[in-house]
Amino acid sequence: MDRLMSMSVFVYAAEQRSFTAAADAFGISATMVGKHVRALEQRLGAQLLNRTTRQQSLTEIGRIYYERCKQLLADAEVADSCADELRAAPRGLLRIHAPVSFGSQRLTPALCEYLGKYPEVEVDLTLTDRSPDLIEDGYEAAIRIGNLPDSSLIARPLRPYTMWLCASPAYLAQAGTPVVAEDLTAHNCLGFSYWQKKNLWRLQKDGTADHVQVKGRFTVNNGQALRAAGLAGLGIIMQPEILLSDDVAAGRLVRLCDEYDLPSRPMHLVYVADRRPTPKLRSFIDFMLETFA
Repeated sequence: MDRLMSMSVFVYAAEQRSFTAAADAFGISATMVGKHVRALEQRLGAQLLNRTTRQQSLTEIGRIYYERCKQLLADAEVADSCADELRAAPRGLLRIHAPVSFGSQRLTPALCEYLGKYPEVEVDLTLTDRSPDLIEDGYEAAIRIGNLPDSSLIARPLRPYTMWLCASPAYLAQAGTPVVAEDLTAHNCLGFSYWQKKNLWRLQKDGTADHVQVKGRFTVNNGQALRAAGLAGLGIIMQPEILLSDDVAAGRLVRLCDEYDLPSRPMHLVYVADRRPTPKLRSFIDFMLETFA
């Protein structure tokens, strides 16, 4: 006999306390219901139901087995529904949060590709450098940069967020070009408000880290604004490669101290744990892991 079928019949008979009710529900005879239950009992070597002429009640072992069967049958239902969901096309509104620099420079162009692949999906993207509460604020996924606090969210690692030191040719012509880490102390090093230690820059070379105490006349809480200050010749900036690479390629900025390793920060895609994510969320997760692996 099919074991899942026998479990289904047993669970229903136990809940209704009636072989007749189980027989009616499954379209079989009461005798066949009894055969399903006996097949399970023979397999287990234990009695599951106390039978009388009027009703059935669970034995001690039967109560434990009943609970396990209910969970197993529920999991089987989930497994079957997953196949239906995989065939379903992603559709609906997807709300995403990301930091400003990454969101504007890299995520937005990637989302254009994603929306081209899934024409029934709409995206509502919010860009701020503050981390929202996904559940309270109604986001289905978010990009987080930096070390993650302990939480119930699922975090999938993406490509690390690497930093560059850059300045404009005009600034370097006036102030000189730093060659080693210590040279930075003589320059106007522009700060980013969200860094815990805005005036202590860490550069590493050949396994040795230099912690340089820098100073600067300008601090801002936005990477694009810091980039604009660098392009205007105000001083040296340390910002993500994704924000500065086009300017370096075009000659608008010059990369400095490139033989040093600057701090890289981990980047993750985070989302709320769900045994059955929607097709739109699952498609977005797969796309992000492939695009920013």
